[in-house]
Amino acid sequence: MFLTLSSSGSTNPVVQFIVVLLIFIGVLGLTFYTTKWVAGYQKKINTNKNLKIIETIKVSSNKYLEIVEAGKDKYFLIGIGKDEVTSIGEIPKDALDLDDEEKESFAAHSGTTASFKEFFNAFKSKKDDS
Repeated sequence: MFLTLSSSGSTNPVVQFIVVLLIFIGVLGLTFYTTKWVAGYQKKINTNKNLKIIETIKVSSNKYLEIVEAGKDKYFLIGIGKDEVTSIGEIPKDALDLDDEEKESFAAHSGTTASFKEFFNAFKSKKDDS
């Protein structure tokens, strides 16, 4: 009944619906895998080995202070505004109050070295400690 062709030669609306649904699912799958591929490609390109943001503090609505690690032993304090970045000065490594665990935690929160699962587990463990 439903799957028979009409006398005018056009296809059944149920068949048309199934074909359109299959095309939609195909386009949705293609979009998913393309997005996943682009994200992986961008992650490879944006991975920094020598620059890390150690800490950020918001000063006003569009101004921030950041401690940036350049290389292994150089730390800089920079000011970031809406249209400018200003170097405030170099911070000696001894003056910073960061141990290796905290440094790794900051890097993980900035998304440079950790996956979302690692970030979530760190967040969950901090919440449980509180």
